[in-house]
Amino acid sequence: MSHGAESRPHNIAGGVLLIVAAAFTISIQDVVFKLHSSDLTLWQIFALRGILAVPMLFALLWVRDTHRGVLRAALGKWPLLRSVFITTTFLAFYAAIPFLSLSTVGAANYIAPVFVMLLSAYAIGEAVGPFGLLGVLLGFAGVIVLLQPGTDAFSAWAILPIVGAGFYALAHITTRAKCQNTPLPALALSQTIVMLAAGVIVSLLLLWLKPQGGLARDFPYILGQWSEVEWTDWLVLLLLAGLAIVIGMMLAGAYQAAPPALISTFEYSYLAFVALWDILVFGLSPGWASVTGMILIVLAGLLALKRRAR
Repeated sequence: MSHGAESRPHNIAGGVLLIVAAAFTISIQDVVFKLHSSDLTLWQIFALRGILAVPMLFALLWVRDTHRGVLRAALGKWPLLRSVFITTTFLAFYAAIPFLSLSTVGAANYIAPVFVMLLSAYAIGEAVGPFGLLGVLLGFAGVIVLLQPGTDAFSAWAILPIVGAGFYALAHITTRAKCQNTPLPALALSQTIVMLAAGVIVSLLLLWLKPQGGLARDFPYILGQWSEVEWTDWLVLLLLAGLAIVIGMMLAGAYQAAPPALISTFEYSYLAFVALWDILVFGLSPGWASVTGMILIVLAGLLALKRRAR
């Protein structure tokens, strides 16, 4: 997966704008998931959302007359591998959401920039530099402060978003190194198809295995069977389908436009959005640890900008 960094174009401003917009949209999606995680199973949400998202995406491409060749590009080896990485990330993230706070899950997931930084340096040959390294490490320190050892962040469920962070880094390094010229609609379609397949396959597997006992009763969101879908559920699924399409394009576009080590630093903006939703939606005010962590994360972003300026 080694390519010279000089052969890949840079659009720093466009990449940063896309990743901040993606972080905001993902935070909205996460609020919707948390509010409705008690109504449908995780696999049911992924399957039904995908069933809605695929025709929505094709309709959008047809209207824009950009549908030709998209399916073939979406089913290419590297787009599919990237989609498997991202699907694993989201599954790990959303599996933990009902059991942890949004801030905790988000903070655990944002160990990903450390992985991105290392992979950028050793896998695709894009220099990180001392300011980049310091910025990512400072952001990582902010995440540690947000996690607060001894809280629910260190339960077994907190391991899931950390594992997802590793796959998230792999996805974006793959985007930068192998999917640089793949059209954004093709990457979004590939991601939607893989997520749909994951939801259907695991749902069929659970239908065949029929988990019983305490685990099935305690964790119906993960091990339960499909629930009846009300019309309000379909509206939520339609919203999630639209958000999935937008997020897929923005994430891919951001990591196509600029070096992963820089873009990943600005993904920390997600934590600020989550803090806002905690206050407005869930009535939770950030404590000293959250404020301190956010300050460290902002400093990390400033250090990354200083590195680019140099």
